[in-house]
Amino acid sequence: MKNSWIIALRELKERLGSRTFLITAILGPFVILSFLYLLFTYGGEGKQNWKILVVDPKLPNCSTGLFDNKIMPSEDNAIKYQFLNRYVELEEFRDAPEFQDYDALVEINEKVLANKVCFVFFRKKPSLRMQTQLHYQIERRLDEIMVQQNLNVSVAEFRKIKQPLNLTYRDVYDPYDTSSDIRSWVGMFFGVVIIVFIFLFGMTILRSVSYEKSTRIAEVLLASVDSRSLMLGKIIGIGLAAFIQFAIWFTLIGLGLYFMRETIFPDVFDPSNLQIPNANGTVQDIAPQEYNAFVELVFERLNLFNMIGFFLTFFIFSYLFYAAFFAAIGATAGSENDGQQFVLPLIMLLCFSVYSGYYVMQYPLSSWSDFLHYFPFTAPVVVMVKLALGYEAGHGYELYLSLMILILSGIAMLLLAGRLYKNGILQHGHRITLFTLFRWMKRQ
Repeated sequence: MKNSWIIALRELKERLGSRTFLITAILGPFVILSFLYLLFTYGGEGKQNWKILVVDPKLPNCSTGLFDNKIMPSEDNAIKYQFLNRYVELEEFRDAPEFQDYDALVEINEKVLANKVCFVFFRKKPSLRMQTQLHYQIERRLDEIMVQQNLNVSVAEFRKIKQPLNLTYRDVYDPYDTSSDIRSWVGMFFGVVIIVFIFLFGMTILRSVSYEKSTRIAEVLLASVDSRSLMLGKIIGIGLAAFIQFAIWFTLIGLGLYFMRETIFPDVFDPSNLQIPNANGTVQDIAPQEYNAFVELVFERLNLFNMIGFFLTFFIFSYLFYAAFFAAIGATAGSENDGQQFVLPLIMLLCFSVYSGYYVMQYPLSSWSDFLHYFPFTAPVVVMVKLALGYEAGHGYELYLSLMILILSGIAMLLLAGRLYKNGILQHGHRITLFTLFRWMKRQ
């Protein structure tokens, strides 16, 4: 193992000193941060002026509903409310011609005072700023009603018993939220990054092994170190270079996201950043940038530390799994054409792994998705997608089971690649065939 570390450090030093490594380490985070800024600024912006139908059925012995046909003390230019004191079915609102001018429907009933749950059915999802404004206005009106119905309760006592309003947004054309979740695209991004880095550094392993074999440098190295230590040292050294590049990326991207959060895209749920009505009833716009769904996704809905931890874990073991293939191809190829012959199927497997992530996004509950979740060739991408969506309660073991299968598969492939490396690294001028590979696999 000592010899493997010596070789690994030699490979690491060679990679860190290359100009390509330095350019990629600095330019990569800058490109990603630029893309995120454009996505945060222009992506996911919803309609900025809403016309809302408030369904507030009449109360017993009353001509109006719970809200008494009013929400704000003065008119809001961004949101126009229209009250209807009867029940409206979701299908009626969605399809009836008289309701097509309304952007959303808000359901109000007596139970809202007890359960603090209110549904908003939209035709086109609004920006998060609009959602926050609507939330504030409806909850403010509920507070007024609570105080009116409990005249003996002081403001301080009311604040003690007050519960926050749960305002749930649902697409009127997809009320059960069966469409693909935007979070899955974040998992897909992490999975694609794993595959891209595996391909880039895997090809580095293949070229390095092929070069040492063709120039007979491997013969000199094998005079002082065994073949398995040479192969393992090369895989570890190049893998460490990839890991260091990831560390640089995460550090720079993390600092960039922190800067965006503090300066450009502040927390919209912070009271200092809310749109608060002034005394004259107008709304004061405090937040400097529109806070859209992508900002919410990155800063609020994803546990990035958890994602990054599993991302690095799956990258390490999937890299070892695939690196064994690249090292074996480089060592066993009798010529450059032979190497390309076996690299093409491996590239196709990497592309299939990317497609498997997209397939799981569309059909997360299918039996084929379950198979792809455990299949070591596709597990890195599929697990990232499912991790972004969140595993169901009681199914967290599936994540660790997939990781265990990947680890065992990686160990098996390293042992198998060690045999191929040992028996093929000193062979020259031969034509590689499947029969030859199987014969070398059996030979110790």
